[in-house]
Amino acid sequence: MAKATEAAGIAAGINEIEGYVLLQTERERARERARRFSGRLDWLTSAQRAEVERLYVQDQLAVTERMLRLVARRCEELRAEYRGVYRALRRRLLLACLLGGAGLAAALALR
Repeated sequence: MAKATEAAGIAAGINEIEGYVLLQTERERARERARRFSGRLDWLTSAQRAEVERLYVQDQLAVTERMLRLVARRCEELRAEYRGVYRALRRRLLLACLLGGAGLAAALALR
């Protein structure tokens, strides 16, 4: 039991590190998109450019967060749906095995 708990803790730690790396990657991508966007606005002063880039990055990260939350919610919905389907299939299989076993027992008893 301790090994399962330890493995779960390790998996959670790996997930946390992966999430951090993904977040840093998305931040850098957002900054790059912001630089490309503000680069086309050549009339901006340096301060204005910095503000446009800051707001652009902020908006991009908010969009990313909303999308990730939607994906996570949908994953949970699918997990629940598949869990229900799996339970129904297990019940059917169990019923088929029981009926098959009963049929076989009845056939053997009639011999």
